[in-house]
Amino acid sequence: MVTNLGHVGLICDNFLRIRDFYTRVIGLTVTDEDPDRGSCFLSADPENEHHELALGQARGPDDPAGPRPKTTGVGQVSFIVDSMDSLKMLYQRLLKEDDVRIDNVVTHGISCSVYFFDPEGNRVELYYKTGYIVKQGFSRPIDLENQSNEEILAFSKSFESEMGPFQGAKLPVSQAD
Repeated sequence: MVTNLGHVGLICDNFLRIRDFYTRVIGLTVTDEDPDRGSCFLSADPENEHHELALGQARGPDDPAGPRPKTTGVGQVSFIVDSMDSLKMLYQRLLKEDDVRIDNVVTHGISCSVYFFDPEGNRVELYYKTGYIVKQGFSRPIDLENQSNEEILAFSKSFESEMGPFQGAKLPVSQAD
């Protein structure tokens, strides 16, 4: 039975640039890597999880190690942060990066999130879990530069009563054998 997401893998055009971004800006730790192969494993919590993100260098069909085409179809990579202060600090770090584009900054009620594109255009989310219960498919803008943590969290909590609790499946769900 599946219990958690294990990790996401991204195939990169510029392996060293993306490795630098996820270690220096996001703060992940390299747990293993093979520079000759162009692969790297990164973790936000190496004591408990070997890797949540795996990076690999894209290779063409004529590469001696075989082809490794660039990743397509990954919707986003999401990382949990431990506090609103951490979310704000990382947001400020992202604003200083020339090759990073912020997509949006929102509350989902259950979390406060910064969505952005890494230097190769992969969509990434950094989020703080609020602990509030708000039906999803929901977001409202927040301002990490001008609103206090208390204001943001009170705004996020206000949607518990307005939006209602989690709703569960609306369509039939088939079970695997």
